[in-house]
Amino acid sequence: MISRPLFSVVVAAVVTGGCLSAQAGNSMVDAGKTPASSPPQTAAPDKPAITPELRGDIFMAKKQYREAIEAFHLGSPNDPVLYNKSGIAYHQLQQLDNALKSYQQAVRLKKDYVEAINNIGTVYYARKNFRRSISYYKRAIKIAPQEPRAASIYSNLGTAYFARKQYKDATDAFETALSLDPEVFEHRSNFSVLLEERNVEERAKYHYYVAKMYAKNGRTELALQYLRKALEEGFKDKKQIEKDPEFASMRDLKEFKDLMALEPRVL
Repeated sequence: MISRPLFSVVVAAVVTGGCLSAQAGNSMVDAGKTPASSPPQTAAPDKPAITPELRGDIFMAKKQYREAIEAFHLGSPNDPVLYNKSGIAYHQLQQLDNALKSYQQAVRLKKDYVEAINNIGTVYYARKNFRRSISYYKRAIKIAPQEPRAASIYSNLGTAYFARKQYKDATDAFETALSLDPEVFEHRSNFSVLLEERNVEERAKYHYYVAKMYAKNGRTELALQYLRKALEEGFKDKKQIEKDPEFASMRDLKEFKDLMALEPRVL
C-alpha cells in the first residue's frame, strides 16, 4: 500500500511546530536569568523540509483546494499518490473531468492502486453512471478483498447497487463492509486518500437498510438512530418495521415503542 494518509502528516507537522515554539519560549525565559556559568551550546535541530506533498496536505486540511493542487503539481511527475491527492482536490471543487484524469494517471503509474481505482468509481457514481462505478469498486475490492480499507469500498459498492435498486446486492455489500469495519457508516471525512460515497437519492430507504443491519448486529443504539432518520426522511411503512425480523429483539424496548408511536416531521 503506497497511500500516505493526509491527516497523520498534517497533525505531525502541527505537533512538531508546537514543540518548537514551546522550546523557544523556554529558552527566552532562561535567557533573562544570569546563570553562574553558561550552558554548553548545542546545535538547533534541523526543521523538517516542507515537501510539495506536505504543503498540499496542509492546504487540503484548510479546504484551500486550488492551492493544494498547485502544491501537488510541484512534486514528482512519477508519484501516483500526488496524482490521487490532486484528484481528490479537483473532486472537492466538483471538477470531475480533472479529478478523473488525475485518478487515471495514478492508476497508470501503479496498476494496483486500490484507492485511486475506488476514486474513479466515485466519479462515475457522481455522474450517475452507476454500472460503471460498480465495475471499478469491484476491481478495487478484487485487489484487497479482506483488508480494513476495503470496508469503505464495499460501502461504496452497496451505495451504487442501491442507486440501481438492486437492494439484495446492496445489503450483501453493506454487511461485508460492516464486518470489515464496524464504524464504516459513521465515517465523515472526504479528505483521506480513499473517497466514500454518501450521496444517496433514496436516503430514507438507505437509512432504513442501515438500521436493519445495525439491529442484526446487536447495535441497538445505532439501529434506533438510523431508524429515526429513515422516518424523518419519509419512510412510511411502519408495518414493515414491525414485521422485519432484524428488529425482533428491539420491539419490547421503550425507545422502539416510542419511535413507532411518533409521527416524525419529515425533514
